[in-house]
Amino acid sequence: MSSTSREAELSTDRLGPSKITPLPARTAANAPVPQAHGIARNPGMKLDLGFMESMRSVNRSALERRVASLTKRRSIKADNQAAWLLRAVACMDLTTLNSNDTDERVRRLCAKAVNPFRRDIVEGLGIAGEKIRPAAVCVYHPFVATAVDALRGSGIHVAAVSTAFPHGLTPLSTRLQEIEASVSDGADEIDVVIPRGLVFAAKWQELYNEIVTMRAACGEAHLKVILGTGDLATLRNVMLASMVAMMAGADFIKTSTGKESVNATLPVGLAMVRAIRAYFEETGYLIGFKPAGGISTAKASLDWLVLMKEELGRRWLEPDLFRFGASSLLTDIERQLEHHLTGHYSANHRHAMA
Repeated sequence: MSSTSREAELSTDRLGPSKITPLPARTAANAPVPQAHGIARNPGMKLDLGFMESMRSVNRSALERRVASLTKRRSIKADNQAAWLLRAVACMDLTTLNSNDTDERVRRLCAKAVNPFRRDIVEGLGIAGEKIRPAAVCVYHPFVATAVDALRGSGIHVAAVSTAFPHGLTPLSTRLQEIEASVSDGADEIDVVIPRGLVFAAKWQELYNEIVTMRAACGEAHLKVILGTGDLATLRNVMLASMVAMMAGADFIKTSTGKESVNATLPVGLAMVRAIRAYFEETGYLIGFKPAGGISTAKASLDWLVLMKEELGRRWLEPDLFRFGASSLLTDIERQLEHHLTGHYSANHRHAMA
C-alpha cells in the first residue's frame, strides 16, 4: 500500500488525523540518513484491552514457516553482501555489559565505535568518507559519563541499561532514580527491563503504568523496553507485552537482555515486528525494534535485516528504527568484509577488540 493511501486510511482512525504520522515515502538505498533521532516520537495511547484481545492469536507454526522461507530463499552475495553488512554496523548498539567492565574497557569500546574497521578494509571498500559507525554504545549506568566523554562530537548515541537490569526486580522508585541518574550523566537512550511476572499474571494495567512512568523519567532520552522474551514462555505473551509497551510510549521494543538462557530468535522477532506493524496501522506512529542477545555472526545479522526489509520495509533498515544489541558481532562482520576483499578469512585476533 502506498504512503498516500495509508495516510487516507488512517485519517478515518478513531485517534483523528491530527495525531497521525504517515509512513515516510520510499527513499533510495544510498540516501544518507542522519544519526539523530529524527522521527515523530510515539506519544503512546490509552491501554486498549480490546485492541490487545485482537492480537492474542499467534500461530507459532506459521511464524516459523515464514522465518524459514525468508532465510532460505534470500542469498546475498559479493558487493551486495558487503553493503548489507555495512548497514548492519550502522544499526548496531555496540555493547559491553560484563561484571568486570571498567572505565578503560568502555573507552576502548568507544574507540572501536568511532573507528570500527581497520584502515586497509576502509580503503579497500572505498568508504573512507562515509563515517559508517555503530549507532550507539550501550553500557551500565556507572560508565555512562565515561562513554559520553569518549564519544563527544562523534554523533554516536550513548545508551544505558537501567531499571535493575537484567531482572527489573527492585522497587519502582529505585528504578526511576536509576533512569534519571543515567539521563543526568548524558545518556540519550535508556534500555529498561520489565518485571516478567506482570506478564505472567496478566497485570496489563500495572505494566502499562510502570512503563508510562519510566517514559516520563526518560524525558527527551529515547526509551527502549526490553521484554525478556526468553523468559516469557509463549509468543502470545511476547505479542501482548509488545503491545502494552508501545501503548505506554516505548520508542523501541527490544527482545532480550542477553542474560536469559534463550535470547533473540527470528520467530520471536517476527511476532514483535508484526506487533509494530499493527500498532502503526492503528496509530500512525513508527516504533523501533532491537533484537539483542546471541547475535554474533555476520550471517545472523543478514537474516535479521532481511526480516525487517520483508516485514516492515526499507524505512526500518535505518538506525532510528532498527538496532542490533551486540558485542562480538562487529568482529565477525569485519572478518567477512576482509574476506570479501582478499578471499581469505582472518583470525579474530587480527582485528582490534571491541
